[in-house]
Amino acid sequence: MFPRFEQQLQQRRQRLERNLNHYLAMLPAINTQLATVINYGVLSGGKRLRALLLYSVGDCLLLPFEQLDAPATAVECLHAYTLLHDDLPAMDNSPLRRGKPTAHIKFGEGLAILAGDALQAIAFSILSQPFVESISPSTQLAMLQELAATSHGLCHGQALDLQVTSATTLLPETLTQIHYYKTALLIRCAVRLAVFAASPPILDQLPDFDQFSTALGLAFQLQDDILDVTTDTQQLGKPQGHDQQCGKAYWHAANLTIAKQQLQQLYQTAFQNLKRLPYNTLPLQIFADYLQNRVY
Repeated sequence: MFPRFEQQLQQRRQRLERNLNHYLAMLPAINTQLATVINYGVLSGGKRLRALLLYSVGDCLLLPFEQLDAPATAVECLHAYTLLHDDLPAMDNSPLRRGKPTAHIKFGEGLAILAGDALQAIAFSILSQPFVESISPSTQLAMLQELAATSHGLCHGQALDLQVTSATTLLPETLTQIHYYKTALLIRCAVRLAVFAASPPILDQLPDFDQFSTALGLAFQLQDDILDVTTDTQQLGKPQGHDQQCGKAYWHAANLTIAKQQLQQLYQTAFQNLKRLPYNTLPLQIFADYLQNRVY
């Protein structure tokens, strides 16, 4: 359905993989076992959607890749950290990620925790290095502050998620709050970092970008939760029905019709917010449409 767009995504994934390999290769080889787990957490596949979304915002703003590479790579490292920690027995307790054993299954819990800790620091290290002259120190500081606020928010989302049990009466607004902090916040961060990368940063347009990315992020997580119920393990790359097995009484699991209606409303909100932006938002429209039609 999106052959040309998928080809573009693949080319950008390859660029991102080169950058990830470059930064990881520069790390001091203090402990080769930990380095192996870090590489496993980052380089063992993945859709790279957050980084690719960042590049798509760059398309709208006519930004060169060189202004976006470091933020995109940092976002992907931060995302990899969250996955390593989310999969742990004390969190989501998942045995599979991207069709492969999760890091704690393959290497042990201790190394999985340390690799996640390291990747969070690596994300900040990447973004703190000078990368292009057009990005001022003050803008770079704003990027780092955004990454820090997002990292804190992600922990808050995971803490909220841990409070959900089979006995929980989960209100829709509570689920939305979990989805916002656990998923939408990092998607919003990716969009914001691209906006900051403009020269000068177009901060007056930030509220419209925020509303778009928040709606897109909420849709992305709700879609994930629906797929967890409706898609098989092989296609998902992680266990089908894992949320239910963990005793998370998500309200929509019992009523997929309502969940799917809400999903459509969130995507419509995302598309409507794009119309307010004074740019060629076609790249973001295509990206959102691509996400809306994904099956895993």
